[in-house]
Amino acid sequence: MKLLRHRDAIPPSRLERKFFLFWQSLGGPDLKREFRFHQTRKWRADFAHIESRTLIEIEGGIYIQGRHNRPQGFAADAEKYLEAALDGWCVLRLTELQITASTVERIIALIQTAGVKSV
Repeated sequence: MKLLRHRDAIPPSRLERKFFLFWQSLGGPDLKREFRFHQTRKWRADFAHIESRTLIEIEGGIYIQGRHNRPQGFAADAEKYLEAALDGWCVLRLTELQITASTVERIIALIQTAGVKSV
């Protein structure tokens, strides 16, 4: 996956680039960027692993009272994540402090074993 294509409306943030560099260096499976996961709403996830139905959201601006922290933005995000979960998606939300090699490695392991059920 290329991180940015000419048709991408929004360039990746610094945190999205950091996450994706870890993802690539650790051998993570293919991800879709800016994936539209809802049939009627225009909601997009920062990254999606389609086969495991996993959405990965990189939450930026949490220390500067960004959009995710203001009441209206927080409520809109909660609605988006609820609808994703009700539609069968696993939603993983990462802050800057969670974007580490060890965390990304754990997420890759989770996705790689998503279809494997233990007895």
